[in-house]
Amino acid sequence: MYRKLRTGAVAVGAALLVTAVSSCSSGGDKNGSETPPPVKQQPKNSDPFWVNPDSKAAEAVSALEKAGKDDEAKAVRKIAEQPSGEWILPENAQSQARGYTEAAQQADRDALLVIYNIPHRDCGNYSQGGAADGDAYRAFIDQVAAGIQDRPATVILEPDAVQHMVDNCTPQQFHEERYDLLRGAIAKFKSLKDTRVYLDAGNPGWGKPDQIAPALQQSGIDQADGFSVNVSNFYSTEDSVAYGKDLSSKVGNKPFVIDTSRNGNGPYTSGNPDERWCNPPGRALGEAPTTKTGDPLVKAYLWVKRPGESDGTCKGGPKAGAWWGAYAVKLANASK
Repeated sequence: MYRKLRTGAVAVGAALLVTAVSSCSSGGDKNGSETPPPVKQQPKNSDPFWVNPDSKAAEAVSALEKAGKDDEAKAVRKIAEQPSGEWILPENAQSQARGYTEAAQQADRDALLVIYNIPHRDCGNYSQGGAADGDAYRAFIDQVAAGIQDRPATVILEPDAVQHMVDNCTPQQFHEERYDLLRGAIAKFKSLKDTRVYLDAGNPGWGKPDQIAPALQQSGIDQADGFSVNVSNFYSTEDSVAYGKDLSSKVGNKPFVIDTSRNGNGPYTSGNPDERWCNPPGRALGEAPTTKTGDPLVKAYLWVKRPGESDGTCKGGPKAGAWWGAYAVKLANASK
């Protein structure tokens, strides 16, 4: 089962962060109405990741408030005030990585970055693309690493890349190169002073841990900090924990992180099975991001997929990664 997205926003530097926060200071306008409060960081002791004050969700909150759509703004603020992944684009990758990590460091938080540029990405579906070849991918990884330097960062590495080798969606002739590229990316990021790497490992609705464990091992999971599950998907936290623990036992008891961004109502089970991952109706925000999961194997609940951004041009949605305000409001209103 495939999961599509996505693309990121432009880089945000530390100076821009200061400007964004200061521009939201209270004081009111000439009509006496108060300027909406800034998007704030979550308490560091429970959630060390950076909330981007210039995210698409934050921009939507501002626009809705200016338009007097207070109920919708309140709903979208549930998204804007939580940290979510920054998907690094191949264009200007170094400046993006530098900008996000500098801004996060300025706020005394860690940056959450997503690397999604493997050659032959997404098997030609909604998020097709990726680097032109192995050399271009290695150069891209070098640029991201040069942007991060010694600043704190957590990297989610290549959603779907391992899974699509196991299900042969990615043709066999590309497998050996992909294994090599993933091993090289893990080694590069782990050479940095303060970067953690989680290699993506599918979701509870796809296959069995016995199927993906050997491929994770060939991809260098032993050198990574752990693996990620449920990225951009909707499986419940309970099911994701069970899947992750089973898989962990087969790859050296590695810990894992769970994408809880949109799993509040679990997976969608109606309609075409091949598109249940793509903008399914009736979904909800899941658990808020936190490192306090109560389980030593579960390192964090994260919002890797940015809620409110389309999975692709299905069910009336815009292109993958584009903001879809109506869907965002529904996600937020359906959440607990």
